[in-house]
Amino acid sequence: MAVNDIVVKTDRLILRPFEKSDFEDVVSYYALPDVQRYLDWKARDKVEAKSAFEQMRKQRRLSRPGEVLSLAVVRKTDGKVIGHVSLGYMDATAAQCEIRFAIGPAFRRKGYGGEAVRAAISMGFDDYKFHRIYARTAGKNDGSARLLKNLGMRLEAHYREHALFQGEWDEELHFAILDREWRRGTKVREISRHKVA
Repeated sequence: MAVNDIVVKTDRLILRPFEKSDFEDVVSYYALPDVQRYLDWKARDKVEAKSAFEQMRKQRRLSRPGEVLSLAVVRKTDGKVIGHVSLGYMDATAAQCEIRFAIGPAFRRKGYGGEAVRAAISMGFDDYKFHRIYARTAGKNDGSARLLKNLGMRLEAHYREHALFQGEWDEELHFAILDREWRRGTKVREISRHKVA
C-alpha cells in the first residue's frame, strides 16, 4: 500500500499521514505534561516538539520489521488534528505489530480515541495481515487501559515496579488481540448494530 493511499475514514475521523501544516495542532497536545509522560520522544519545548513531529512525519512505511506507520487523527468536522496513532512492525515470523496512540486531553472522553484505535487495528489486520497486535501502557494510565479493554484486547501482563520514572516506580500493562479474535468481535459488533428490536 503506497503511503498516498493510506487514508482511513471512520464516522467522525480521518486517519492520514502527517502534513507539515499539522505542527501547531500536534504541539498543542504533544507537549502537555500528561501526554508527555507516556510518549517515546520528549518535548519539553517547541524545538523538541518539532523534532518529534518530524520523526512522526517520516514514519510512513510498514513493509518490514522495524518500520513504523504514524497517522494523524483528524476530526472531520473542522480538519483539526486531535491526536495520532502508530503501528510498529515488530516481528515478521510471528506477524506481530505494536499499536501506540495519543489523543489530546481536550478531545478525550468523546470516543475519538476508541474510534481511531479501532480503525488502526482493523487496518493492521485487514491491510497488513498481522496475526497479533499488542499495546503497552503505563499502569497509571487508566484511560488507555480502559480503551484497550473496551476494544476487546486482553491484559496479558502487568509488570510491577519494572522501571524508575522521575523518582517513582513505574508499572506497565501489556494488552493484545489476535486476528481471529478481532474478526470475531467485529462480526458480533456488526450483528448487534443491525439487530431489530
